[in-house]
Amino acid sequence: MSDEVLVDVDGGVAVITINRPQARNAVNGAVARGIAAALDELEERKDVAAYVLTGAGGTFSAGMDLKGFLSGDFPVLEGRGFGGIVEAPPKKPIIAAIEGYALAGGCELALACDIIVASEEATFGLPEPKRGLVAGAGGIMRLPRRIPYHIAMEIALTGDHFPASRLYEVGLVNHVTPVGEALARAVELAKKIAANAPLALAATKRVIVESADWSRDEMFKKQAEIINPVFGSKDAMEGAAAFAEKRAPRWKGE
Repeated sequence: MSDEVLVDVDGGVAVITINRPQARNAVNGAVARGIAAALDELEERKDVAAYVLTGAGGTFSAGMDLKGFLSGDFPVLEGRGFGGIVEAPPKKPIIAAIEGYALAGGCELALACDIIVASEEATFGLPEPKRGLVAGAGGIMRLPRRIPYHIAMEIALTGDHFPASRLYEVGLVNHVTPVGEALARAVELAKKIAANAPLALAATKRVIVESADWSRDEMFKKQAEIINPVFGSKDAMEGAAAFAEKRAPRWKGE
């Protein structure tokens, strides 16, 4: 899509790479626009069922490019938020593959993803208060919904760095890998996801995300509105036929 954001598609998985290793993949306007443009295209492609978001050069992202911020380059897009993703995550599943730093806005990019795979030397944190700033890209809203309140408070208020092993213990990180293997593990997981029916994946993700705001009385009604079309889809018929015929299904996303 651009020099700052690279996209590689293989086996139903699109790997989106923030490509500013010289700046520890700090997010500037070009990165935000690149991620948004990549997702706009990939969301429409039937040959892509899942994404992996990662960073080049052995680190995920050190957050917002503060030098760019000082010069007026603010990496926030209207309707999309920081990095072109935090306010409007994709409909398809997305996995963060993290090596090195996932700090400040970089941590918030990871929190906008559905699954997090990190190497054993990966480091997370929301250090904005140390710079007179606030983690306004979803970090302080998403974090206490993902991990226990008091741990979220410690991370957000101290601004300290926390190792992947600690965040694995509290359930924020799904898998911890040896150094250099986070991307491979994330792609392996994404391909497992991509082997499933795309309409079912999108509906499943939507219910999980949106149901947090549903009342008890409306839960099943709202779920039905989302999942009933899946049961009447061609893919549902294909799934049943493939099972009966003992073969791999051929999904069409219809």
